[in-house]
Amino acid sequence: MNVTRKDIDQLNAMLTISVEKADYEEKVEKSLRNYRKKANIPGFRPGMVPMGMIKKMYGKAVLGEEINRILSESLYDYIKNNDLNVLGEPLPNETEQPEVNFDTDEKFDFVFDIALAPEINTEIAEEVIPYYEIQVDDKMVDNQVQMFAQRFGKYSQEETVEENDVLKGVLVELENGQPKEGGIKAEDATLSPRHIQNEDQKKLFIGAQKDAVVTFNPWTAYNNNEVEIASLLKVKKEELEGKNAEFTFQIQSITRYVASEINQELFDKVYGEGAVSDEAAFRAKVAEGLKNDLQQESAYRFGIDAKSALMRKNEGAQFPEAFLKRWLKATNEKMTDEAIEKEFPQMLDELKWQLIKDKIAKANNMKVENAEVEAYAKHIAQMQFAQYGLVGMEDALLEKYAKDMLKKEDQVRGIIERVLENKVFDYVKSAVKLDNKTITMEQLQELYK
Repeated sequence: MNVTRKDIDQLNAMLTISVEKADYEEKVEKSLRNYRKKANIPGFRPGMVPMGMIKKMYGKAVLGEEINRILSESLYDYIKNNDLNVLGEPLPNETEQPEVNFDTDEKFDFVFDIALAPEINTEIAEEVIPYYEIQVDDKMVDNQVQMFAQRFGKYSQEETVEENDVLKGVLVELENGQPKEGGIKAEDATLSPRHIQNEDQKKLFIGAQKDAVVTFNPWTAYNNNEVEIASLLKVKKEELEGKNAEFTFQIQSITRYVASEINQELFDKVYGEGAVSDEAAFRAKVAEGLKNDLQQESAYRFGIDAKSALMRKNEGAQFPEAFLKRWLKATNEKMTDEAIEKEFPQMLDELKWQLIKDKIAKANNMKVENAEVEAYAKHIAQMQFAQYGLVGMEDALLEKYAKDMLKKEDQVRGIIERVLENKVFDYVKSAVKLDNKTITMEQLQELYK
């Protein structure tokens, strides 16, 4: 077996694999002997079927399987041993491949096209990249404190209706100002003035007292949204056809969500019992948490700017576009030529960035360990809880969510990529010249516009 390479240009090459009889004969014969032992053919005892018949029945298929195995191993070994940075996977050549006849030939030549990655520039020592330190101001602390107060608030029963209250009561359909005989009546109906879209109808409820009876028109209140009206009246949407009536709503209860007071009870709920003992310490703890969160924002923004700088250094990199489009179509049966043309520029950018990351990672012996994957999964779980105001979650709970996350292969691959990318950005941060800037959160948000 012999592999020869012919360079078409700097980005494209052909590999010809020549397979001799000696490369496959012994394994083909062994495989056919195994077929003979297992063959169950009428008229012959097990293991006694003539070898000529076995070859006639299975020879071509066995030869094809062995040739495919040899080709696969040969391609892999050649690429690995010659340290070729190939893009995609080798494809059968469409013009130079000689005809193959498994019935008569003993020597076979197979021609494959391969695509080579372009040279990638990762020299960044002279690059200047901004790094933004984000200020934690009193407004941010106030907002976070209020978020905690809302998160750990409680419900109370009230006597007078406000906009955000939830009202429960009885709805009765009217006709000529009186309860309609056989009309709609909904016990234990629920509504909130804040969801009423018509301002005049909303005002009918604001300031009303418990046990009061409010007369209103649901169709006017909810701008004829039959889905909302049917839900309110507890009927099917079809039952509303042709209706547009007034209803009374007798208020039986007024429930209000009240934010927590800024006191020791709140401090203990947020950070654990006794962690902070007064409002000043609480605000300092909140500010510390915000600072840590903002460091992640700073790192994220630096990653964007670092990626942009590296991509700019490789704007002129050429790719074997014809091969890549052919490979995309060969490996994605549902992808049309039109879809490939539309999505190809973005695909090239993603490929270029992958090559940049891989080169930096390889040059600096970067590896992702299992412990790093598990730690990042815990970090994701922690961030997801934080979105709902749940901070200071126990490690055992975070580990449980992380383990569940790592049961999915696609999520594991994504986390590995993210951890490796973070390592690349850490390297870039240490290698470039940083233009340190202190900005507000509002100024950071402007950078994304």
